Amino acid sequence: MATASRDVAAVLALLERRGTAATRKGMARYGIVATRAYGVPMGTLLTLARQLGVDHALARSLWKSGWYEARLLAALVGDPARVTVREMDAWAASFENWGDCDTVCFKLWDRTPLAWGRAKAWAGSRHELVRRGGFVLLACLALHDKAAPDRRFLAFLSLIERGATDERPMVQKGVSWALRSIGRRNAALHEAALTVARRLGQAAEPSSRWVGKDAVRELTSPKVRAALARRRTRVSAAAARTPARRG
Repeated sequence: MATASRDVAAVLALLERRGTAATRKGMARYGIVATRAYGVPMGTLLTLARQLGVDHALARSLWKSGWYEARLLAALVGDPARVTVREMDAWAASFENWGDCDTVCFKLWDRTPLAWGRAKAWAGSRHELVRRGGFVLLACLALHDKAAPDRRFLAFLSLIERGATDERPMVQKGVSWALRSIGRRNAALHEAALTVARRLGQAAEPSSRWVGKDAVRELTSPKVRAALARRRTRVSAAAARTPARRG
């Protein structure tokens, strides 16, 4: 712990030196409000993370510091194998903005098998950023967990429909991201997600309509349809190359 304390002090000092007022001003333009921020660009954090390597003890100390950029760096140097449910719940409860929420989901948590359970638990939270975290984590799983079967995502569609009724902007955007990401995985999930999106687009609640229309717009776009067609072609070609089993 003493070593971790010395390390975190050195890293925080480096972050302070790399921070700029211009970057802090830019955070405000993107709706990122943090109690303490140095104003360090993400590119600088990525470079520093490569230099530091994986260090979960350091990640814990950085998150605990409360500095915005330190928390982003914690997500970059954390070790998925050492993440615990208790830790995930504690970090989620301390989210300050969509930046720390999305970064830790996208860069660290979606690589642990605990992610599925936390996504389900947080999707029902009363707290705006924790609930957003549940849906963002689901979106990240849809993007990164290539081995996950379709049934795992299909089971979340009812949670997405319930989440879409939440009028808080951070939740709305997280729900839309989850629905769109599921719909982009493959043709079967695209059909299921698009059905939900169209139903939401006709809902009585304005928040549900927004989520539905946002998802329909992306899932019916030429770019997404072309990507799904390419994926079908690759899958068909791979199946044709696989020898038929005998017996």
